[in-house]
Amino acid sequence: MSEQPVVSPACEALPATSGPLTTITVGDTRYTLLGTAHVSRESADDVAALLATDTFDAVAVELCDARHHSMTQPDAMGEQDLFQVFQQGKAGMVAATLALGAFQQRIADQSGIQPGAEMRAAVEQAEKRALPLLLIDRDVGTTLKRVYHNVPWWQRFGLLSGLLGSVMSRQKISGEDIEKLKESDVLEATFSEFAAESETLYTPLIRERDRYMALRLAETAPPGRYKNVLAVLGAGHLQGTGEHLEGPLPDTPAAERETLEATPPPSKIWKALPWLISALVIAGFALGFSRNAELGWQLVGEWFLINGVLSAGATVAALAHPVTIIATFFAAPLTSLNPTIGAGFVAAGVELYMRRPKVRDFATLRHDVTRLKGWWKNRVSRTLLVFLFATLGSAAGTWIAGFRIAEALFG
Repeated sequence: MSEQPVVSPACEALPATSGPLTTITVGDTRYTLLGTAHVSRESADDVAALLATDTFDAVAVELCDARHHSMTQPDAMGEQDLFQVFQQGKAGMVAATLALGAFQQRIADQSGIQPGAEMRAAVEQAEKRALPLLLIDRDVGTTLKRVYHNVPWWQRFGLLSGLLGSVMSRQKISGEDIEKLKESDVLEATFSEFAAESETLYTPLIRERDRYMALRLAETAPPGRYKNVLAVLGAGHLQGTGEHLEGPLPDTPAAERETLEATPPPSKIWKALPWLISALVIAGFALGFSRNAELGWQLVGEWFLINGVLSAGATVAALAHPVTIIATFFAAPLTSLNPTIGAGFVAAGVELYMRRPKVRDFATLRHDVTRLKGWWKNRVSRTLLVFLFATLGSAAGTWIAGFRIAEALFG
């Protein structure tokens, strides 16, 4: 986009809107950015009123493919192969996405307004008027991963527990939280308590997405392709995205966009740590047996007992099937010594075999996860809990048993 942008007030021919409206002209294309409130009937009406003028020949929305698919196909979770979800290491991401959806549904139940109604209006109006629909936001899973990788490792547990705790709480959502959603989306509102004071969170959650959406506009609606583009953005992204659109953008925005989609690989230390722990534990067994057989068998027994009890106990908390609990008890001590497979994967696999989710579980999933007990009632979400709880139980067992072995050998 080498053309010099021109920023001007919204065209006088357009109807007045409840949210801010900015027009940026680059070459032969005019980009009209509408700042919306994600919990507001007025914003949905603004979108419909603007598109009713027949001024625009393309519509861009603050949605990614996944969120658009979830909006247009609300039962999309039923299309997923749960076994592949666990195999590909996506269980935590799916659980977090479900929790965010539950928070959104609680907002809708209490306010009478479905968050994202203005995005839905834009999608529906674009389809009705046969206008190209441009999805310009970054994938929500990528954003969650970049948020996770951007914070120091010692803050991650608090971040994840805060996320799940806030969205699974049974407390009534305050008016203040609903007001936050008028300036941001569900993801931003959930992290707002942390993001305001944390540059490591603010960057992937907001600043990167501002840049990303400007790049996507430059990529999918470059100057000259369309004459008038309506971009429907949350009010919190209007200024940042507009500034990037006004400023110089690369002639090939795809290259920079791909860097914002990349998930940082784990450090070599974190990749090597599970293997190092396994090697140390096995070395501890060998050292114990070299001293005397009784000590060696004592260490092996404690390793199996601590790992097995904590992992199996965690699946009990998830209300797993009795066969799953027994299988986890025996599998956890072995998987803890083999970094290529986890106790959670074994537990979830057995649970799926013993209690395969039925059609009604997928049909009621979105509603069930809005209540805390619903996570245990629904077979889909309960299997996710079995995976997560068994994984956490095994991790705790590995560290506790490891310290116990060290104490017995060197204490």
